[in-house]
Amino acid sequence: MKNYLLGCLLATTWTAHAQAPVPFTLQGKLGKLDNSAKVYLWRSGKGFADSATVKNGKFKLEGTLTEPGQTRLVLVQKGNRMRMRTGQADRVNFFLDKGKTTFTSPDSLVNAKVKGSALTNEFAQLQTALKPSNAKMNTLMAEYRAASPEQRKSPEFEKRIDEQDKVITEERNQVYSAHIRANPSSLISLNAVQDMGGAVPKYEEIAPLFAQLSPELQASPEGKKYAEKLAALKSVSIGAEAPNFTLNTPEGKPVSLNEYRGKYVLVDFWASWCGPCRQENPNVTKVYNEYKAKNFDILGVSLDTEKAREKWLKAIQDDQLAWTQVSDLKGWDNAAARSYSVQAIPQNFLVDPSGKIVATNLRGDGLKTTLAQFIK
Repeated sequence: MKNYLLGCLLATTWTAHAQAPVPFTLQGKLGKLDNSAKVYLWRSGKGFADSATVKNGKFKLEGTLTEPGQTRLVLVQKGNRMRMRTGQADRVNFFLDKGKTTFTSPDSLVNAKVKGSALTNEFAQLQTALKPSNAKMNTLMAEYRAASPEQRKSPEFEKRIDEQDKVITEERNQVYSAHIRANPSSLISLNAVQDMGGAVPKYEEIAPLFAQLSPELQASPEGKKYAEKLAALKSVSIGAEAPNFTLNTPEGKPVSLNEYRGKYVLVDFWASWCGPCRQENPNVTKVYNEYKAKNFDILGVSLDTEKAREKWLKAIQDDQLAWTQVSDLKGWDNAAARSYSVQAIPQNFLVDPSGKIVATNLRGDGLKTTLAQFIK
């Protein structure tokens, strides 16, 4: 499942333009839950923010914020925090804004009605519209998690899961698109543009959506900030010249991307700690062995850190990665990753002999199929 399960993400997200701190209050009434329940507030891109005990079904959280934005409230009962970060958690996503926001439900957060500012209410309406497709996606994710390693390796299983994932994602995108068209001047629509882009947005898909927003919203501080992100994505979109970079191999030898001019090269961003990357490596190895004698090569770029140097080296050996590997061991601050606007891995860019990017994010059968189109 490319969109939801197979990606390691940098903890960043869209938020509105920072302003002077303003107070907010979250109040909830969740039936008659006992005092063993707690709610936890998670700010997108910032992690855990606060918590409160539920007393006789009621809770209250107060604080200040410098910018509104997507936020998550998670309910934990009887101290069971194991599922807090999972799709099975009892949680509600809402748009945190100044003033008071209320959560009302007879039993849980996932069924809570959220009311607050105009932005909060608009976001809640959008979430209601997305609920059917989100439920389908959660079911699909549960099926994937329940599958055995052998099942996940099955081409038929992967194909079926990916096909269903695409159908559900298209359903969600139709809801987002309708909201953007109906509310072109709303911050929620700008937020929807980012949500549609997902972890690895494609410029050619997101730019037309951004263009549907009103000129006023595009010219706002929030709009300008997102326009900068689009400009960065455009610089590494299909047809753009691949930015050159120079990083060292484990032996300390500097390697430049420009050294690969004259052949097709897959610039492959990964890390030893990234499970989806490691799962994809056997497929990449198979394709490499088939095409390495046909004017094709791979340049692996690791987002490991200096502390994880030995794990990086072990992963190269364990996964039998025979192509050149480089890194500056600065994690997400990797110089090449910044140049390519990489905020999720695995991620890759296929560069042609002239140095142009001709394809991106090739995985599974898509990698071999695409190479076959370019390399005869």
